[in-house]
Amino acid sequence: MRRLSNSMLTIQVPGKLMIAGEFAVLEPHHNLAVMAVNRFIEVTIAKSERNLISLEKFQLTDLQWDFEENQVTIRSADNRVNFVQEAMTVACMYLEENAIPLTHFSMQVNSDLDDKGTGKKYGLGSSAAVVVGVITAILQHHLYDKPDPSLVFQLAAISHVKAQGNGSGADVAASTFGGILNYASFQAEWLRTQYKQANSIMELLHMDWPYYQVKPIALSEDVHLCIGWTGSPASTGNLVERILRLRTSKPTAYQAFLQSSEAAVMMFLNGLENNDFTAIKQGIKQNRAALVTVGKEAHTELETTVIKTLCDLAEEFGGAAKQSGAGGGDCGIAFMPSAESAKKLAEAWRQQGIIPLDLLPYPNGAKAI
Repeated sequence: MRRLSNSMLTIQVPGKLMIAGEFAVLEPHHNLAVMAVNRFIEVTIAKSERNLISLEKFQLTDLQWDFEENQVTIRSADNRVNFVQEAMTVACMYLEENAIPLTHFSMQVNSDLDDKGTGKKYGLGSSAAVVVGVITAILQHHLYDKPDPSLVFQLAAISHVKAQGNGSGADVAASTFGGILNYASFQAEWLRTQYKQANSIMELLHMDWPYYQVKPIALSEDVHLCIGWTGSPASTGNLVERILRLRTSKPTAYQAFLQSSEAAVMMFLNGLENNDFTAIKQGIKQNRAALVTVGKEAHTELETTVIKTLCDLAEEFGGAAKQSGAGGGDCGIAFMPSAESAKKLAEAWRQQGIIPLDLLPYPNGAKAI
């Protein structure tokens, strides 16, 4: 492998929205539908006399960093640099293990995943997109060719689990591969264990990842997607913890949820593959119902009053909708049978204080621009 020239390089990475299969995807062999969207983070990298990194979102500029003894250290007391630090560490370890000399570079991370004017969060997965962008930028800066997306995904999954400790990795997949994906998680606990036992990053990359699966899915032009923002962000971590407690406190109810979710997601995915809007609609409605039920079992409001309004309005106009992601706020996602019904839905949302977002599925993952 040969290095590229020392010119500046900018990597664009899409954000994500979950479509169907939330929570259940944290269990082995359960499917989730996720899509990349046309909002982006950008990572710019260039040869530099000093190792520097700037994170625009956190107003952190020209932080010095070093790579010693298999660890990148960013010289900052701000804990928010941790997930970037882990991404840089994994990328640098990969280069070192492949005998690719690490050059000094500066890197800048910018984001338009949140609202520029207010800073309000839409739940588009910024940390995962940043991790994917940082790894892609470092590899592409040092290698002759664009890194294989499957390699980027694995490295990003490793660094995300190291930094966060949990999560499905679906947001990482959407930002890496783009488009709409049928995704099954690598299982964070499995990956964490394998990382601790492996002698190198390369050993971990060459392993079979038995739970992980990703498959692209096409969306027909006949199906119209609407995204509505509730005006309030969700606290994903707390919600996930409450639902997962049902594993032990109410195992029968939890298993029933997993079965309902899987059936709904497969109906939705089959509907997409066969351009069958009835199946798409039914799958979304069934997944919505499964999430509402499991939320009640956990004494947790996943579907807020605003999300309920968002979903009910979609059904009034002949479509179906549900929360996107863990719930408790953020966005809802609707599938509508026509452009006219989508337009009417957007207007009805506005009248209820729900903000339609100009988000569309984005076909590409991380790429140089």
